[in-house]
Amino acid sequence: MRLSALLAMAARLKLPPDYRFPTSRPWSVAAKRLNPPGKKRRKVFVEPIAHEDWSVFRGDMVEILSGKDAGKQGKVVQVFRNRNWVILEGLNTHYRYIGRTPEYRGTYIASEAPLLLKDIALVDPSDRKPTQVEWRFTEEGERVRVSVRTGRIIPKPVFQRKDGIVPQQWKDGPKDTSPEDALEKTYKPSLKTLQEEVMEKLGIEETRRARKSFWY
Repeated sequence: MRLSALLAMAARLKLPPDYRFPTSRPWSVAAKRLNPPGKKRRKVFVEPIAHEDWSVFRGDMVEILSGKDAGKQGKVVQVFRNRNWVILEGLNTHYRYIGRTPEYRGTYIASEAPLLLKDIALVDPSDRKPTQVEWRFTEEGERVRVSVRTGRIIPKPVFQRKDGIVPQQWKDGPKDTSPEDALEKTYKPSLKTLQEEVMEKLGIEETRRARKSFWY
């Protein structure tokens, strides 16, 4: 096993078996407030879905099948695989006050609540109607999502970073470092310290010797 894999396993966050996953990161203050140490919350049973069978990704267009916003279509902005949750942009919202004090009523905000995977369906881009999907292989061996109702391929959404850059569509400019230069090994390891390497590079010779010290 490679060292990077061992370090990744060591740095993986260890959670108790009865941990309840919220919409916040486990190391955030909001998640720690919902899962205080020493308190056991009611276990939430979630139908396990294999990583390769997951069919809804961030950026997909889906339609809500049940609830107050049933029939509405929206874009998936967050996915929580530990709870089979998805959050849609501007849909299934609830309103609340934050920052309430005795002198100030607080700020009235709207936040999207998560939806279960069984309460949504992917939208077929050919007719803009909800459909069930399944994974199939093309003649070239590519694994794609296919609409069960129409048989058309539903491509995965293109991931866009916060700065607006799409990695798949990025083209290197004249000032960008090429992959060959970035992967070139220019460092030669040695047993010398940084100071010794700098002195050797600059041609500095140290004639002084440290006095011997004895520890008893």
